[in-house]
Amino acid sequence: MSQHLGSESPRIHRAWIVAAVAFLALVGAAGFRAAPSVLMVPIQDEFGWSRGVLSTAVGINLLLFGLTAPFAAALMERFGIRTVTACALTVVAVGSGASVFVTAQWQIVLTWGILIGLGTGSMALVFAAMVTDRWFVRRRGLVSGILTAGSATGQLIFLPVIAQLATNVGWRAASLVVAAGALAVVPFVLAFLRNSPAEVGLLPYGATSVPEPVASQGNPARRAISALVDASRVRTFWALVAGFAICGATTNGLIGVHFIPSAHDHGMPQTTAAGLLAVVGVFDIVGTIASGWLTDRFDPRILLGAYYAFRGAALLFLPALLSDSLHPSIALFVVVYGLDWVATVPPTIALCREVFGARGPLVFGWVFAAHQIGAGIASVVAGVVRDATGQYTYAWFGAAALCAVAAVISVGIARRPSDSDADESAPVAG
Repeated sequence: MSQHLGSESPRIHRAWIVAAVAFLALVGAAGFRAAPSVLMVPIQDEFGWSRGVLSTAVGINLLLFGLTAPFAAALMERFGIRTVTACALTVVAVGSGASVFVTAQWQIVLTWGILIGLGTGSMALVFAAMVTDRWFVRRRGLVSGILTAGSATGQLIFLPVIAQLATNVGWRAASLVVAAGALAVVPFVLAFLRNSPAEVGLLPYGATSVPEPVASQGNPARRAISALVDASRVRTFWALVAGFAICGATTNGLIGVHFIPSAHDHGMPQTTAAGLLAVVGVFDIVGTIASGWLTDRFDPRILLGAYYAFRGAALLFLPALLSDSLHPSIALFVVVYGLDWVATVPPTIALCREVFGARGPLVFGWVFAAHQIGAGIASVVAGVVRDATGQYTYAWFGAAALCAVAAVISVGIARRPSDSDADESAPVAG
């Protein structure tokens, strides 16, 4: 059967256009992921608010980003991918744009924390998964990997711009750039993004027949809750949750939020530190694609153990590497951390599929929520540590110890559920 229903096949399948727009949407939403670490010091200097207060706002953002994610699929099924994505980008733009008017601490929590957390959470990894599953039969792995790297690309694009504006013009101009970046993608989403190929008379890319419709099993939000309840009876689920919570704590929550302020404490210019964090985004893309390739060939448990071990070692040395200038050792840290940043995602998804079968993606949504909960807690705790001690050293050492715990937990995940787990996981895998 033709890729196009009722007419000649198009030269470029529309699925690739949809994927490109989805990538742009993820890049636009990623602007705020880069912003807090650059804007924290200028806002602190202007208002005199503690690092802990600003970290709390970011922590709430990260928590909502994670807790909204499991229900994002329900929103998209109810209202459509295009509508939810456009609304989410608009909310991100409103939150970032409104932050320029803040005069009180609760206002930065409202804008940075609640509005942007809900907006970005509505476009989490489930957005990439839905676009991939609905529009592609072939090249799903490639497309999902590229879309997952959208956040890293957004960080790479926005960080240097935000740092230059914050340094030379002011933090408000940088916030407006983030708002404009999110808002600029909305027309493309409305014009080109569609809920499914059937809406435009197409088959998914690589399909030879009309796909079987997915049978509805009740309210999508209820299905998400049911998956959590069933998965919580399985010990492997809690091992994955613990590991991914530590993953979030040591990436988005710690390095993503506090690397630039920490480098600034050591006398490094913000623009230099932002450039280093942008390089993390470059190697993040490489690491994600390479990790997907490795996951197809090696035991994901061993890969996770290695990733967490390398990350912990890097964090252990970070306090000695930070200084007022750029040197080879800190550049090496950035490369290692970039390659490792979301390399944990492919093996974690593979383990969710292996243990939980058809419900693997739903279960991964909750594992990802744990990732963001860990990120939110780490963001707040690191800010409090900095306020209490005047430095981040104990935060880096604590994170290194957590990575060692995650490595041990990951390597110890059972290859097959135990007898008790097998009974408990049966409802999940079906």
